[in-house]
Amino acid sequence: MSPLQSAKVVVMEATQLGKDALHIYVGLGVMLLVVIAFRKSLRDWQPIAAVLLVALAGEIWDVVDTFAHGGRPKWNANWKDVWNTMFWPTILFLLARFTRILKR
Repeated sequence: MSPLQSAKVVVMEATQLGKDALHIYVGLGVMLLVVIAFRKSLRDWQPIAAVLLVALAGEIWDVVDTFAHGGRPKWNANWKDVWNTMFWPTILFLLARFTRILKR
């Protein structure tokens, strides 16, 4: 098991959260971290791009780990993980960009 997979298991056990919930928290956490750390607006493309980058990197790592252990990737599960990670950050980005709801 790779360090990433081991870390996921530890976090899941410590938080008592499922994998899907962790993807949601990671997506929101990355977005808000970029907004706060780099003083970006939610309507800026960079926070949503950071979430996408983290989501894709995590899934690529999962696929590589799967191949390394002689398995076959479950593509539907990988895309579900990307979807779970991206959903709420995308909603926040769209609200900030195209409505006055999250106006800064």
